Amino acid sequence: MSEKTRAGQATEELITATMPLVGHIVREMAGRVPSHVSRDDLTSAGLAALVQAAHAFDAERGVPFARYAATRIRGALLDELRSVDWASRSVRRRARDLDETRHRMAATLGRVPSNAEVASAMGMSLDEVIANDDDIARAQVLSLQGAPDDALDELLPADGATPEQLLEHQERLTYMIEAVAELPERLRIVVNDYFLAERPMAEIAAELGVSESRVSQLRAEALSLLRDVLHRELEPGLVKPAAKPEGCAARRRESYFAAVSARHAASLRRPMARPTLDATA
Repeated sequence: MSEKTRAGQATEELITATMPLVGHIVREMAGRVPSHVSRDDLTSAGLAALVQAAHAFDAERGVPFARYAATRIRGALLDELRSVDWASRSVRRRARDLDETRHRMAATLGRVPSNAEVASAMGMSLDEVIANDDDIARAQVLSLQGAPDDALDELLPADGATPEQLLEHQERLTYMIEAVAELPERLRIVVNDYFLAERPMAEIAAELGVSESRVSQLRAEALSLLRDVLHRELEPGLVKPAAKPEGCAARRRESYFAAVSARHAASLRRPMARPTLDATA
């Protein structure tokens, strides 16, 4: 048997032995996207990435093949999701309109408007507002959790993330964890239960003793605060000034920003530790 034939057989054995990993990663990621996203398409993209990984794999680097392949498969699945744009342009456009309406109404009312109030102002049904928020929220969580094992990023080929990009990602993740930890209690519960524990909204509503629409409102308020504090800490130029700087809502917002900054400063004084997604600390 020639060396080329033996190498080909070894590659085929790698692919066959590692195929269950594709199914595992597809199931893991499919739980974070809307049900209309085709699992078959994700599986096809994952299998293609597995084949490419097997042909590119260099055992002399000392990295287990399954670990190397997992990185390539996850990257291929994220590329597939981006290519189909499951959060469609119309969804994103409507989300921008809803966001602008919420900010405008918050400035007028001095508080975060309810989804029912936003729906009335937009001429939409309450279910349409909640459904649109759900799609956008899932997209944001996919972006945050798309590569849960960040140590694997280092195994990407040279055209992957640079050390500077990895450092920036780590910094954003650290700020996100600290920002979630400083949210008011109910907002923190909603974020932890809905996004991290992936509990149904009905269960969260029952636990808090509120309606599902109220949970959706709390989630929107939490996402708005998280977005603004990340901009404040990392990209100040993107921060929108409060419509009423002396209002109660603006003071609560500034107090929250200050708490996140203080928490981050305190973490820098402690010994370096690897961040986790347990935001209740």
